[in-house]
Order: sequence, then C-alpha cells, then structure tokens
Amino acid sequence: MFKTSPLCQSDHHQHCISRALASAEELCAQRSVRLTPLRKRILELVWQSHKPLGAYDILDRLSREDGRRAAPPTVYRGLDFLLENGLIHRLASLNAYIGCSHPEVAHEGYFMICQQCNNAYELAQHTAIDAAVSAEAAQMGFIVETQMVEILGTCAPCRECA
Repeated sequence: MFKTSPLCQSDHHQHCISRALASAEELCAQRSVRLTPLRKRILELVWQSHKPLGAYDILDRLSREDGRRAAPPTVYRGLDFLLENGLIHRLASLNAYIGCSHPEVAHEGYFMICQQCNNAYELAQHTAIDAAVSAEAAQMGFIVETQMVEILGTCAPCRECA
C-alpha cells in the first residue's frame, strides 16, 4: 500500500533510493530526455527520506552537502523536469516534493501525510478513489484533468510514541 514501510530500515531505504535512481535513468533513456547530474542529485535528495522537501531545503543541502552554488531557478528547473517526467510529486499542502514510487505509469497522486513527523506515503492502489472522483465529476458534467489527494493524519509510529 505504501511506497515503503513507514518503519523502513536505513539499509532498506538505501535500496529504495538506488531503485528510484536506476528507474529514473532507465525511464529518461526510454523517453530520450536527459537526466543531468544535477537533476539526478535533486532526485536523490528528494528520495533521502519520507519527509517531503521544499525547494529551499534542496538548495540548502546542495550547498551544504555537495558544496554546489546552485541558484533557486536552477533547483526549480530541476524539480520541473522531474515533475514533468513523473519522477516526483508536489504536495501542495506542504509546498514540498516527494519521490514517485511508480513513475513508469502515468498516474494521479494520493498521499497519507503525518502531521506529527511530516512523513508522506504514496498510496499504490487507488482505483476506488479514481472511480468515486470520476463518477462525481461525470454527474456534475466536470472533466477531471488531474488530481492530487493529500490525506492528513497521524501515522502509527507517531501514535505509538504519544
């Protein structure tokens, strides 16, 4: 159901990051688009945790961890490329970005976002949600072009700590 377990081990999460980067390289090659080193690094930073990152967080990490002097427009262009190619999602409620767990298929984004720890998890199966939205839209004569569902709540680990 989630892209990875909310309790994923760091070793397991490193596997998630490696898999996401390999998938991105493969998809970009298939689509004949260029995954530059900076775009790849931005994607890697986005995937480093389950916490969505804002553009300025990414910019800060590029400066601090990589010693890069990237300007905000450069980071935003990288994020736009990753969004356009379905490699990440933008969470409007947080004004932040998170890696897409299945970029090989065009899809809508459905997320559970913990308000305590800010971890976000992409729902993999959402056909019932799609059907409900489509039915309501059809009843109203509305054409859905894109949809993003962000469900705010508290994850199990945070509830256990409370």
